[in-house]
Amino acid sequence: MKRPLIAIIGRPNVGKSTLFNRLLNQRYSIVDPQEGITRDRIYGEMEWCGQVLKFIDTGGYISDDNDRFNEAIRMQAEDAIDEADLVLFMVDGKQGVMPNDKILAQFIRESNRPYLIVVNKCDGYKTDDFINQFYELGFDNLIPISALNGRLTGNLLDEILNKLDILNIQKLEKLKDSIRLTIVGMPNVGKSTLTNALLKRERSIVNPIAGTTRDAIDANLKWYGHEVTLVDTAGLRKLAKLKDRVEYYSSLRAKRAIDKSNIVLMVIDAIKGFNRQDKNIVDEVINKGKGLVFIVNKWDLIEKKTDTAQLFQKEIRRKFKALDHYPIIFISALTKQRIHRVLEIAIQVYKKSRVLIPTKKLNDAIIDIVSKNPPQASNGKQIQIKYVTQVSFEPTVIALYSNYPDKIQINYRRFLDNQFRKKFDLEGVPIFLSFRHK
Repeated sequence: MKRPLIAIIGRPNVGKSTLFNRLLNQRYSIVDPQEGITRDRIYGEMEWCGQVLKFIDTGGYISDDNDRFNEAIRMQAEDAIDEADLVLFMVDGKQGVMPNDKILAQFIRESNRPYLIVVNKCDGYKTDDFINQFYELGFDNLIPISALNGRLTGNLLDEILNKLDILNIQKLEKLKDSIRLTIVGMPNVGKSTLTNALLKRERSIVNPIAGTTRDAIDANLKWYGHEVTLVDTAGLRKLAKLKDRVEYYSSLRAKRAIDKSNIVLMVIDAIKGFNRQDKNIVDEVINKGKGLVFIVNKWDLIEKKTDTAQLFQKEIRRKFKALDHYPIIFISALTKQRIHRVLEIAIQVYKKSRVLIPTKKLNDAIIDIVSKNPPQASNGKQIQIKYVTQVSFEPTVIALYSNYPDKIQINYRRFLDNQFRKKFDLEGVPIFLSFRHK
């Protein structure tokens, strides 16, 4: 049985994201007094009375505005209603009935979806009368809550179960874990366009204006039997260039998405090339031990000769030597050129990141490596590496036991890293060598 999907709909600033975060008990969506913070559909799951419920947070619905962003937000909200099993129509009890509430009420009626009217900002029992003014919308099923302090949200969840008629249904089984692929990069490099191209639908809002995506947005897909969660994130700038607190929180969401991911898809703009901020992002991904696939987008806009891609790749690796160990793909998310390679290579890297190399093979390898190129002696002391074993994967950590681990020079450590990669095919996977005293 599929998990019931509940869409939270309403005009701007009625508290949709606050309720969404409250129900999930995490700060999934960015909350700010400024209108229009949430733009895309944001999904999250929680459990209530043994039932797993999936919620969608949507942007504020404005019906009579010709702004491109508002038009895209309306489409996202309407798509959420279309796919939902139940709609939570959220209104502001303190402000009362507003024109956009009436228009949205009519739209929900025409959708023929089961619904509940959630009257927010009823912070105490004396404010529960706020619900009476909303009967003019022609609905019953009005429920007062306070998303900010959590008042009566338990009653709301009980009513959701009643409305969906799943109280007496067998508890839902947990879905098998999916592979989390997080798309990162600077603003306007085409992350949301790539997300939509891989999903084959308009999941994220795409706009030439930098900073369109603000939250980290999850979407699920299947790829040859693999359950994949694709995470679109906000563009990452230098801390000094963040303009306001919304952009700062967007950056935090993107970094948290990296922490939770299995593989990171790092996207750059082919026209702008590889710059220092791209290097900083790659550094952060590698230091966190995440598998990495490097993607050069907008390749359709580059004038090409026979060896253009090869030269571009050499230039990237000249600027950042560590990328010698990670796959680089040239794509166009807009024209869908070679985007099938993105998931194909990401799954390959994921499988490599979860390999536990047998200890015997590692020790056979180190004997061969050291016999051909032993570590340089230090202060007359001969350095020996006695034993090697892999102690973890995701991240891949290899422990090397030596008589003088602190005296092994950095150049030799890099040499060992390269040798292990060649012998065990670990392209795309960060390796951490842990030198320990025997």
